[in-house]
Amino acid sequence: MKRPLYLLLAALLSFAAFGCANPADDAPDAVVQEPAAEPEPAAETVESAVYSLSADSKIGFVGAKVTGSHEGGFEKFMGTVAIAGGTAEGSSVEVTIDTTSLWADHEDLTGHLKSADFFDVENHPTATFESTGISANDDGTYTMTGNLDLHGVTKQISFPADIEVVEAGFAAIAEFSINRMDFEIVYPGRKDDLIRDEVLIRLDLRSEGMGEAGDGEGEAEAAS
Repeated sequence: MKRPLYLLLAALLSFAAFGCANPADDAPDAVVQEPAAEPEPAAETVESAVYSLSADSKIGFVGAKVTGSHEGGFEKFMGTVAIAGGTAEGSSVEVTIDTTSLWADHEDLTGHLKSADFFDVENHPTATFESTGISANDDGTYTMTGNLDLHGVTKQISFPADIEVVEAGFAAIAEFSINRMDFEIVYPGRKDDLIRDEVLIRLDLRSEGMGEAGDGEGEAEAAS
């Protein structure tokens, strides 16, 4: 006896529901290596203009499992941008993230992500990124490289970014993926709903001169 059409459709829909696409698949992968040493200072020091990150800055992420995905980010972080020579290549970025300010789009998930299964914020209350170089690409974008200290693990990462440097300040927008396993975040999830290794990262970093005025302390807030 042939299976009724509605049963075939139901089976296909069920398969689709349990095989949701990974949002990180559409973003470039960050190149991850062992941490880089700080660059050697130039023989002739170029005076830098230093700006704090504004409250318009955002640091977010999208994590996925087999059945779906969740958005999150950090409400509190601070950082500075130093611009030398008025160019993106002469700029550097430093960011310190308060991981205890993590938020997710579900209250229970927020608590779980803060636990030892994931970010372990009790033992790792901060994460840092310090750029070691910015280089221009042929398509008008830039590649930013720096040391990311996350979950007690430091790696050098390189990722593409749209960067604007003007007299008013600096803005960098980037979307890329990292593999959480590189930072020893290894919780697998449930056997019937495994968590994907790739995490989509979304950055929108702006100095106080770009966009609305910040609070003067470089602290940025992301709405949950």
